[in-house]
Amino acid sequence: MGAGALVATGGSAQADTTQLLANPGFETGSLSGWSCSTADTVVTSPVSSGSYALSGTPAGSDFAQCAQTVSVQPNSTYTLTGKVEGSYVYLGATGTGVTASNWTPSATTWQTLSTSFTTGATTTSVQVYVHGWYGQPAFSADDLSLVGPAGGGATSSPSASASPTTSTSPSASASPTASASPTGTATPPPADTGFRHPVYMMPLDNSPQAISDIIANSGENEFLFAFVLDSGGCTPAWDGNASSPVSSDTAVLADVNAARAAGGDVSVSFGGYNGTELGSTCGSSSALAAAYQKVIDKYKLNRIDLDWENGSLDANMAVRWGAIKQLESANPNLKVTLTIPMTTVGLPDTGRDEIQQAINNGARIDRVNIMDFDFGLTSGSETTAAESVASAVVAQLQKLYGWDAPTAWAHLSVQLMNGHTDQGSELFTQSTFTDLLGFVQANHAAAFSYWDVNRDRACDPSVVHNWADGACSSVTQNPYDFTKIITKFTG
Repeated sequence: MGAGALVATGGSAQADTTQLLANPGFETGSLSGWSCSTADTVVTSPVSSGSYALSGTPAGSDFAQCAQTVSVQPNSTYTLTGKVEGSYVYLGATGTGVTASNWTPSATTWQTLSTSFTTGATTTSVQVYVHGWYGQPAFSADDLSLVGPAGGGATSSPSASASPTTSTSPSASASPTASASPTGTATPPPADTGFRHPVYMMPLDNSPQAISDIIANSGENEFLFAFVLDSGGCTPAWDGNASSPVSSDTAVLADVNAARAAGGDVSVSFGGYNGTELGSTCGSSSALAAAYQKVIDKYKLNRIDLDWENGSLDANMAVRWGAIKQLESANPNLKVTLTIPMTTVGLPDTGRDEIQQAINNGARIDRVNIMDFDFGLTSGSETTAAESVASAVVAQLQKLYGWDAPTAWAHLSVQLMNGHTDQGSELFTQSTFTDLLGFVQANHAAAFSYWDVNRDRACDPSVVHNWADGACSSVTQNPYDFTKIITKFTG
């Protein structure tokens, strides 16, 4: 029904109360106005209000997403709300310079989700979505509402075949699908035999440990610092925080110097699931390359990680790969890693498309780093599932590049997540890490990594923690148990 909307600011007072979604409560008895997965249906029970609601059943790599594209005004604030019921249900919006979402790990009864965002100077439309998650049961959604100033154009829905805008699906601004044929058996980039076991670390968020403590007590000296995002105006900043611009940073620089003083090295990751990645807002390849270059120069990097997730996944590919090609020309020793979320069958279509477009644009990818988690465990063991996904990606890289299997493995980085992941069905223990260490070692992968060292400690039982807490693993462990396993990888 779309009732109970919150009032947003921006635009005229009258415009602020405008409900912008078509068929917000599915009261037409159909999915009219929405572009939805084939797993989505309109039902008469359960409902939050009125006579109908949305029901979706995730399956495989399909999140059962329903999406609607809405005209909006630039430089205006909007509030999105909705009632949901189920496990791991997400509500959000994406668009040029816009990434906003909220979710619940478990809503046994109807729960209200709400998120707000402010459009950029050139934003004229956003895509509103609701979806479930891998390996989870059916979810329900009702009473969806987007409130704010009405846009100048007509509201439209994506085509019925549009893919969901999630971390494993293309956004509304996704680039056209490139040719799926490989470029042949062209000489691959030389295997990168350094930086074998970098651990991800958020140096300014999630209660980071002292870098000296990590080095002294785990033996790790290779770090992937995350994340650099846009704080506005194509300005690189840690976590996208305007108070932490890269240009004036001293804290992360001290960590970089400490790692190198211990005989190690660092890379910086651009992106992540939250915030605004620079490639969404910098506007051109040259501007994006210049923004990335500021970070490279600041920390004297010879490695970068491209973690284009959520609305940035397979979006603005011409701009993004154009920038990387420029960076590789200007920095001949630069190593580029592309990080991609996984499905139960390996790379999502969007991930394959990203790689294909890099090939088409002449941009080099030195390593493909797979997030070998969050795909949802449906059967078998966590070890077997992670091995199956990695093997599937090797076969996909062979097809994309025309490589043999050993070459594909030599350009593959396998990234795990310690303890509880974002998926209720997944759990990576120390034993799982040890098993997978043997697997990637036997196959001579390029690197073995994990998210993240901030979580490599037991949770304080006297404090309430999230399921996949950002500062602890939620499993029984000693400090740095997982990092000590990762550092054993030699390739």
